[in-house]
Amino acid sequence: MRIIGLDPGLRNTGWGVIDVEFNRLTYVADGTVRPRPKEGLGERLRALHDGLLEAICLHKPSEAAVEETFVNNNPQSTIKLGEARGVVVLTPALSGLTVAEYSANRIKKSVVGAGHASKEQIQMMVGRILPGCQFSSADAADALAVAICHANTRETQMSWERNKTLQRVLS
Repeated sequence: MRIIGLDPGLRNTGWGVIDVEFNRLTYVADGTVRPRPKEGLGERLRALHDGLLEAICLHKPSEAAVEETFVNNNPQSTIKLGEARGVVVLTPALSGLTVAEYSANRIKKSVVGAGHASKEQIQMMVGRILPGCQFSSADAADALAVAICHANTRETQMSWERNKTLQRVLS
C-alpha cells in the first residue's frame, strides 16, 4: 500500500509518500507546494491543487491522510488556512483516494510517543522511522509524519477488525 501524507498550509503545503508492507514503512518521496505569495487567493488555491495533483499522479498513492487544522487567534488566518485545507482534502478525494484526517496531537503521539512533541523531535523520529529519508522541508517532514500516523492507525484498526471477526467465528 502507498500512502500520501499532507500537511496543509496556504504558504507551504508539505506532502510525503511512503510504502507500507506489513509493518515495514519505506520512504518514497516528499515535497512542498509553495504558491506565490503575491498572487490572489484563487490562484494560490489552484497552485495547491495543481501541485498536489502532480504528486498524486506521479506517485500513485492508494490512500491519503491530512492533518486537521487548528484554530488560531487570527480569524482571517484561520479562514484562509481552512480554504487551503479544503483544497488539500478535495484534491486526493477527486483522484479517487480515501482521505483520513488526524489531529496534530495524534500525529505527534503516533510518531514520537508524546502529543506535544517539538518539530525537531518529529523530524528526528521521521528520519529514524524512514531510514535514508532526506525530507526537503519541515512541512514535508510533517507530511511524512501524517503518513506514518495513518499507517500505524490503519494497521491497528485492521488488527482490531481481524480479532473481532475471529471472535465472531469462534463464538
